Amino acid sequence: MPELPEVETVARRLRETTRGLAIRAVEVFDPKLDHLLGEQSPLDAGILDVVRRGKFLALLLDDDRVLVMHMMMSGRILVRRVDDPPDKYLRAAFTLDGQTQIRFCDPRRFGTARVIGPDDYKGFQSRLGIEPFSRHFTTRNLTRRLEGRTVAIKTALLNQSILAGVGNIYADEALWRARLSPLLPAGKLDHRQVASLVRAVRRVLRDGLKAGGTTFGSYADADGRPGENQQNLNVFRRTGRPCPRCRTAIESEVIGSRTSHFCPRCQRR
Repeated sequence: MPELPEVETVARRLRETTRGLAIRAVEVFDPKLDHLLGEQSPLDAGILDVVRRGKFLALLLDDDRVLVMHMMMSGRILVRRVDDPPDKYLRAAFTLDGQTQIRFCDPRRFGTARVIGPDDYKGFQSRLGIEPFSRHFTTRNLTRRLEGRTVAIKTALLNQSILAGVGNIYADEALWRARLSPLLPAGKLDHRQVASLVRAVRRVLRDGLKAGGTTFGSYADADGRPGENQQNLNVFRRTGRPCPRCRTAIESEVIGSRTSHFCPRCQRR
């Protein structure tokens, strides 16, 4: 599933190419999306800005509505010209001024797109946790969010109401950088450990963004290009291979229904 670096990569490209244009037509090719968009399709609505919130993309429209999209497991949000060859698994196409088109493609059809009003958008934002690149992502604030939680720290990092945008890949990588076992109880981390985790989360997300995201399956940026961050990963999907730091074999274990990858020596409990 695309995480913060992947979604931010797409958001930046959309912002660059579509901000200031207007959506003139919407074609929906999937009944599941037609149910979500329906009569709320944003015809003749200008795009004021494109922002990312957690793993969601939001197009802020000039009629106060917001087009919110989530790529989920296999979705792609592409910027094309109207006369470009058709893309596979097209579920919806938003035609803008100047023959620009936003195409939402998704072979597994888990991705979502809906238009909501300003009040619903505020409520949607309030349900998501701290943004890792914001000034609110501090040791103190993360400690408060983790306080009293008995779940493993890996599970807590994947909780989008605690920290928005981090998923399986970057959680594993951040815990390795911070030298923290993914099995540690979230509420038991001390100040030093939380501070180290905050730094590590920022670092792995910045590295992922710089590399255009991580591609193992279907993820591609808004121009259809895969990311390159998979070449920089230290533990994720490296079970049995040597830890880059101590050469101990990387192990994996299911924690909270998600497979976690870690070094048993560098990340002792």
